[in-house]
Amino acid sequence: MIRPAVKISFGTLAAVRTCQRGDCPVSGRPVIVIAMTSSAIETSETNNKARRIGVTAVAAALLAGVAFSGTAAAAPSRPDLQATAQAIVDSGLAGVQLRVHDERGDWVGSAGVRKVGSTAKPPTNGRFRIGSNTKTLVATVVLQLVGEGKVGLDAPVADYLPEYNIDRRITVRMLLQHTSGLFDYVGAQLPDGTIVPGIPLAGQEFVDNRFHTYRPEELARFSLSKPAVFEPGTDWGYTNINYLLAGLVIEKVAGRPWADELQRRILRPLGMRDTFAPGTSPEIPGPHAHGYYRYQDAGQYKVVDITRQNPSWATSAGELISTTKDLHTFFSALHRGKLLPAPLLAEMRKPHPKGSYGLGLWVQDGGPDCGVVYKGMGGFHGYGTITASTPDGSRTFELSLTYGDKVSDTELAVAYDKADKTLVNKVICGRQS
Repeated sequence: MIRPAVKISFGTLAAVRTCQRGDCPVSGRPVIVIAMTSSAIETSETNNKARRIGVTAVAAALLAGVAFSGTAAAAPSRPDLQATAQAIVDSGLAGVQLRVHDERGDWVGSAGVRKVGSTAKPPTNGRFRIGSNTKTLVATVVLQLVGEGKVGLDAPVADYLPEYNIDRRITVRMLLQHTSGLFDYVGAQLPDGTIVPGIPLAGQEFVDNRFHTYRPEELARFSLSKPAVFEPGTDWGYTNINYLLAGLVIEKVAGRPWADELQRRILRPLGMRDTFAPGTSPEIPGPHAHGYYRYQDAGQYKVVDITRQNPSWATSAGELISTTKDLHTFFSALHRGKLLPAPLLAEMRKPHPKGSYGLGLWVQDGGPDCGVVYKGMGGFHGYGTITASTPDGSRTFELSLTYGDKVSDTELAVAYDKADKTLVNKVICGRQS
């Protein structure tokens, strides 16, 4: 079964390198650091007002007295799914929100706690940082522009961003499929084994600077100032710089911030009112569970409530906030052909042989009794997100994980991978065990 081992954690680059050499917690495949990595960081925010789409609307709603409910409408009783959610929490997480759609209808529930030290469960309509699931939405916008003839999928990125002096062999397709070979601003391992650090996203240095604002232009120039990890199109390597540049391509072609274009093309038409790019705002407005970051400093473990943090480093590679309901709305529309013409959806779903990644979408072979599974996977300090769907959208799940204050990075990676496998087997493939 083809499935990437995804490490949603924030350890050191040395830890990432070790896992790349074959001792990943679950499957032994190369670690994919999603939206937030060991030495990860992505920047956003050219213009804070322009990039904080949705935040103004949320604030206006609050001022107008619109209340955000802490619970969703009553869902049909599914003790098996509730037990599954609890088992995921028991693997070492603070809390989960789970939404399932299958032949028995729609179910939503939560388990664990909203905040460490409390007994309240996470809200089933809670907002959370979706990490690299952002990439799928951004890829969809780029492919819409391709369909309209405004962007060439195999055109040089340099045609749209000439000011960055990007290697003309690098195409838009390479950005979306992670085959550009560009050095990632979150850090990278060079072919000779040398670890080159990126911006600080781990340990005490990150904690002390978690409200720092990064600009996408500075992150792009930082990445492009480093030597390439491999020649364009010759290999596969998951990086955030690819989608930062994809966001800049959207901005150049559309003439507006990528988040505004996303709002115009996808969020508003689909009624995704709880999905927005926070820009430099550290807040998660509305109902939400708290996420925690556990790290070592001077040989001692420390824990910080990391719910409030400036996500500008993640920009179009991972800064979005959403809900399980909105993610279900998006992925259902995508897989049912409502957002892209059939030929471009087929391009998106065509995986790279090494990375099992299409154009903004993970592609998993579920085996002869299950078939192909399409997935979105993401992480951020304190948060993890997994989405999965059958090709026709008849079976789906959306899972939000909040990390607690007890387990290590390695244990979190194992818990994330176990939750992924459990839900794919149970919900998507219909297996009993």
